[in-house]
Amino acid sequence: MEDMTTFYLGCSFAFEQAILKAGVPIRNVEQKRNVSMYKTSVPCREVGRFQCNMVVSMTPVPERKLDAVAQATHPARDVHGAPVHIGHPGLIGIQDLSRPDYGDPVQPHQGDVPVFWACGVTGVEAVQSCKPPLAFTYSPGRMFITDCKRNESSPVPNTDPAETVQTFCISQNPLHYSVASAAAVQKIRALECHIGADPGDRGIKALFIQDELLKASLCMSHAASVLITTGFPTHFNQDPPEETDGPPGAIAMAAMLQALKKQVAIVTDHRALEMNKKIIEDAVEQGILRTQVPLLSFQDDSQDSTLRFLCQDGNPQTPRYDHLVAIERAGRAADGNYYNMRKVNIKHLVDPIDTLFTSASTIPGIMTTGIGDGGNELGMGKVKEAVRKFMPHGELVACDVGADFAITAGVSNWGGYAVSCALYILNCCPIHDRYLRKAVGFPRHSEQDSWASALPTVTKEEKLLEILVKYGIRSGKTGNLGMEVDGLPFYDTHSAMIQQLRDITLQPVAMA
Repeated sequence: MEDMTTFYLGCSFAFEQAILKAGVPIRNVEQKRNVSMYKTSVPCREVGRFQCNMVVSMTPVPERKLDAVAQATHPARDVHGAPVHIGHPGLIGIQDLSRPDYGDPVQPHQGDVPVFWACGVTGVEAVQSCKPPLAFTYSPGRMFITDCKRNESSPVPNTDPAETVQTFCISQNPLHYSVASAAAVQKIRALECHIGADPGDRGIKALFIQDELLKASLCMSHAASVLITTGFPTHFNQDPPEETDGPPGAIAMAAMLQALKKQVAIVTDHRALEMNKKIIEDAVEQGILRTQVPLLSFQDDSQDSTLRFLCQDGNPQTPRYDHLVAIERAGRAADGNYYNMRKVNIKHLVDPIDTLFTSASTIPGIMTTGIGDGGNELGMGKVKEAVRKFMPHGELVACDVGADFAITAGVSNWGGYAVSCALYILNCCPIHDRYLRKAVGFPRHSEQDSWASALPTVTKEEKLLEILVKYGIRSGKTGNLGMEVDGLPFYDTHSAMIQQLRDITLQPVAMA
């Protein structure tokens, strides 16, 4: 026994008083049961012969109390800290909450959401994994009580925005919440406010839904694979008919997703594949993109074509993409046609990519975002009633196909730039980063320079617009073949917006 080493791990029982003081009920205590503990599919960081998956404890929490429970446990870093997952247990490999691997089953109340914390029982799994000849441990729920008292006085509320945890629902099917600091949230809301400028005075503020940029970006931050679509052939009598709004925003998002080591692809019209391939090749050569982005097309030519495109072997249980993003993509109207803002039907130039979005809404685990500036773009069907009421020709041109999130911007490209910036902000946020990692491993500080280099810059966007012009792509509103987007000059309208978004994104977080 003298040669043995003893380890003491923090326990979530130690922050129960903090949870109760925050006004959050603890269901297992109410029901006089041990806490529920589960083995997960989340691998821990392997060290030597020790390797195992994380074990978590679970407490059902009323939805309105999620912010409170996250904030109450966040400071308790020595006893597991903030939650590592909030929402559907299947997302971390738990099949049945009524059958815990350790402890007792706990009955949730109506409106409760499962909240999961890293659990000290993980240490038991780690010891078992290395198969020592002799080891002693505790029975889960029967903990060692020390003489080190925690501060039981009423905690002083932390007013530092960088240390204030906020929770947001990013999916209903399956149920999934994410977290970020109040400081990160404030920055992303500032981005959303800036891109809502309406230089064309078209009344787009009527389409605005608060926090769509935040929630869409949180959702994309969790995604492993993202599919982007763009292309609005508004100049039906030109070759090519595309406009300069859309591709720059799509490529800005793709650049950041690449930097974050996510799989990203672009799907567009078959007739435009060769042109878009050349644009992407030039973007890589000019340093706008790091590597090539796979280009795809889609034809709805069979009964199961959408499932086969979106899912591995057409199986909805194994989606190929976690998130679909449409930016300035022609959207199908209620009559089945596709209209530009002049009421011209351009259906003959548009492939049925809308079908991917309608099918995605039926497949658990695939989320969708639409980015638009007029209401006739794919995904803006979420706000179609406002489009019909407030936008010119809205009754005819309004896109009928919605998305989970609809980001409204004065120019759609600005929405793409803002998503890129928001993804950077979130991944630099320690609270969000820890939640993404499920508290496994270490903060990714060493990668932040790489992410920063993927942000849109005035120089990169000027080069990209020059590439588009080289291939004959014109400004949407005027049809001019030059350095403008939607009739607005690159200098100083778009360049100023890009710089403002960068300034917000890179501004140091002010301490309280």
